[in-house]
Amino acid sequence: MKSVFITYDQALQDLVSEALNSTLCKGYTLFPQVAGRGSVTGEPHLGSHAWPSTNSAIITICDDERVQPLLDRLHKIDLDNPLLGLRAFVWNIEQSI
Repeated sequence: MKSVFITYDQALQDLVSEALNSTLCKGYTLFPQVAGRGSVTGEPHLGSHAWPSTNSAIITICDDERVQPLLDRLHKIDLDNPLLGLRAFVWNIEQSI
């Protein structure tokens, strides 16, 4: 099993949810409001007066074979919305209960 941690502009919420549903990654934890700044070209999303936008984050645990289709869908969302920002990170799950 793998963990996929996804951070994205809140405007992409519906698209990210659809990517999870369509790849059968049904279980997740949503962090509805997170602040941050992209490391390449991202403007700050700090929820402040100067930088009012914010991000969301989702972490999902799914079977290995579902990860690449999910990443492919997320990558397309990112390419289609270059000014909003989306990143995904994958970790191995060693154990669960």
